Amino acid sequence: MTSIEMDFFQWLGFAGMIFIVIAYFFLQLGMYDIHALNYQLLNLVGAIALIISLLVHFNLGSFLIEVFWIMITVYGLFKTLRHRRKSDKKTKS
Repeated sequence: MTSIEMDFFQWLGFAGMIFIVIAYFFLQLGMYDIHALNYQLLNLVGAIALIISLLVHFNLGSFLIEVFWIMITVYGLFKTLRHRRKSDKKTKS
């Protein structure tokens, strides 16, 4: 029987994957919407954890998809925060 030994960076990548999957699952369940800050942060933290893991256990395809995932998530995060600020200003007026 083969045992699977995972180092810290593999565990970190595994945790990152779980964060991203949970965010997407909650989105599909309707618990989060695309503008939910929790959704954006779970995606961002998960992708960063995966990038760190991939710096040790490199895979070009996975690395590139995580780079794009982070860029898209950061864009979505800024868009969400800008939308919230505009909504807060309208509420205060």
